[in-house]
Amino acid sequence: MKNTTNFMLLIFSLFILVSCNDEKSDTPFDSTVNRTQITETLENLLTSIETKNLDLLKSTMSPSGKMELILSSTETTYKVDEFVNFHEGWFKDTTWTMKTKILNMDVGEYIGTATTEAIYEEPDRNGKPYMNHMIVSYVLQKEADNKWYVTKDHATTLKKSTE
Repeated sequence: MKNTTNFMLLIFSLFILVSCNDEKSDTPFDSTVNRTQITETLENLLTSIETKNLDLLKSTMSPSGKMELILSSTETTYKVDEFVNFHEGWFKDTTWTMKTKILNMDVGEYIGTATTEAIYEEPDRNGKPYMNHMIVSYVLQKEADNKWYVTKDHATTLKKSTE
């Protein structure tokens, strides 16, 4: 009986020790894989804008419908449909060009941020060439389908020619 009690006490103690272990059983995220995936999504977004490709733009948008667009000249929008509609109208004007460059990225397990440079140009606005040099910040989120999507776009002008 004493051996059975000692054995049960040992099993109970092991159970307590294992239960109290606060180490995560999940594998740590691979920042290299996340960086690669975020970069691909961001490059697709930037390419879609440079080439005025609405389908490619849509492929970077969250299926949840969440997308925040912050520009100094318009009201903030919060939905993918609003973001796509804005770009659809903008893409119809074929005279402008935009060149972009990724400046910085921070990568987490489920959230990533990026800072980009954008130079927007029109050959003729009110009889003169127009240029807007911007910094654009993006937030990307990893969703349930294990893919990364752009969920926030915030553009700030550094310098522009007179309108």
